[in-house]
Amino acid sequence: MDEKYEGLGHDSLVAVLRSDKGSLAGEDLSGADLRGANLGGADLSGAMLVHADLSCANLSGANLGGANLTGASLCFANLSGANLRGANLTNANISGAGLSSADMTDANLTDVERGGPDRRHADRRKTERRQEIGTNPKGEDRRHLHRRQADRRKPGDSEGPGS
Repeated sequence: MDEKYEGLGHDSLVAVLRSDKGSLAGEDLSGADLRGANLGGADLSGAMLVHADLSCANLSGANLGGANLTGASLCFANLSGANLRGANLTNANISGAGLSSADMTDANLTDVERGGPDRRHADRRKTERRQEIGTNPKGEDRRHLHRRQADRRKPGDSEGPGS
């Protein structure tokens, strides 16, 4: 971290960054504790944020183009509309982060931790629930088909038509 930020506690550091919010381009904020910081619209282009904690930070509309966020924590950060073009997010954690309209063109996303529920299990649970209530993937009620097939069965026929 840049010497001018050394020794500042969390609240003091966030206060300094808020006051300087327009001039953070190229700053070395590696390892900084910026949890919950309001840096919306800030220019952090080319900034060194290696292993910085930006959990729950507001970075909406911020310019993080070319920033080094290697190993940074961006859990539940608001990055909506942020510019992350060419940013290095190697090993960063973006679990729960809001990324709507964020520009991540040419960003390095190697080994990024996205978190969230395991979608494979969620899809299996949806299928099981559809079978349970008798609907297809589109949510259409398919139970009437089973009733029609049962109506076509002959007495003593346990498998239905065509068996």
